[in-house]
Amino acid sequence: MNRELIEALDILEKEKNISKDTLLEAIEQSLIQACKNHFGKADNVHVTINPETGDFGVFADRTVVEAVDDPALEISLLDAQKINTNAEIGDVVKVEIHSREFGRIATQNAKNVILQKIREEERKVLYDQYYGIEKEMVTGIVQRINGRNISINLGKVDATLAENEQVKGEVFHPTERIKVYILDVKDTPKGPRISVSRTHPGLVKRLFESEVAEVRDGTVEIKAIAREAGSRTKIAVYSKDPDVDPVGACVGINGIRVNAIVNELRGEKIDIINWDENQAILIENALSPAKVIAVLADPDDKTALVVVPDNQLSLAIGKEGQNARLAARLTGFKIDIKNETQAKEAGDPYDYDDDEYYDEDGCYDEDGDYGDDSYYGDEQYAENAEYAEQGEYTEDIPEVSNPENGNTDVQEYDDTDGGADEV
Repeated sequence: MNRELIEALDILEKEKNISKDTLLEAIEQSLIQACKNHFGKADNVHVTINPETGDFGVFADRTVVEAVDDPALEISLLDAQKINTNAEIGDVVKVEIHSREFGRIATQNAKNVILQKIREEERKVLYDQYYGIEKEMVTGIVQRINGRNISINLGKVDATLAENEQVKGEVFHPTERIKVYILDVKDTPKGPRISVSRTHPGLVKRLFESEVAEVRDGTVEIKAIAREAGSRTKIAVYSKDPDVDPVGACVGINGIRVNAIVNELRGEKIDIINWDENQAILIENALSPAKVIAVLADPDDKTALVVVPDNQLSLAIGKEGQNARLAARLTGFKIDIKNETQAKEAGDPYDYDDDEYYDEDGCYDEDGDYGDDSYYGDEQYAENAEYAEQGEYTEDIPEVSNPENGNTDVQEYDDTDGGADEV
């Protein structure tokens, strides 16, 4: 009984997660290869291994002949009768081959076959393991800085955080633990090659899933995400349960949930809005924290005209157009923003004094329900008021000319990538 072999196989199975059957198959192939190296051929060789005891045997099928021309395939009648007294000319007998008879080179080759099989299986196991969590978030340890790329240790394998997947301004140090999003896993002869990201919108989604139980169990669904990594993210959420407030669930008591995500993203601002099937309502929500007087959305052309109070134009546009740009990406609409005075001067078809709410054309009046005015759509986030007072949203925005209607003060923002990021 070969207990040492079985114990060695058990250790390999646990440490490298390679099945014992695969290892036994590797041993079988190595013995056949040793026979081939020793005898020059091994077509008639077969190996038997007992997986319980570890005992194995190597046998060659040889034909009984009067005169032996090829010792690897033939055996004399006299020798055959030593194995089987009833053997006759033309019979095939099984001849046991003792592995100790193999030469040094054959033994070394057999060893190499086993090691090669183990390496191949180890790479396959690692590839399957990480391929199974592609598009997921993992925690890694910063290993080393390779020029502009960063090597991240994910446990059993290193991943690469390329320069274009790093958030501008983020600085990492060796041994630091960070969360990354697995972009791609490729199988290579040297093992799996893994690419990770800190800028992908999927990272924000996975962070919400880890922090918000309602998102994790599917009660609250993240419908769309628009992100400018390192600066601001807009996220649209929807609740399948009418008794659950999706925005409040994502924010948490005193903002504990969203603050944990903001801290992981190193201060990146997050706007959480309610998703609505009515595209005009969705656009109005997406332009939060600015108030909106009216929205006219054209679902066919994917364009929308938005009218805001005179004192809300800079707030709706945002610093360097960021708020309007993210709203356009989140909704997939090309958004044309005017203040109330500009709209009246342009003669746009709105009656701002009537009670005109959202209708089938997506029209909305200022007498409607705007929802919360706070930054995250919740009262505890009075941070927005501070934010506006600091002047970030009230900076002068360069005027953009619109040759189609002759306006020179219409701020127009387009979603160049065709809509919200896939998450």
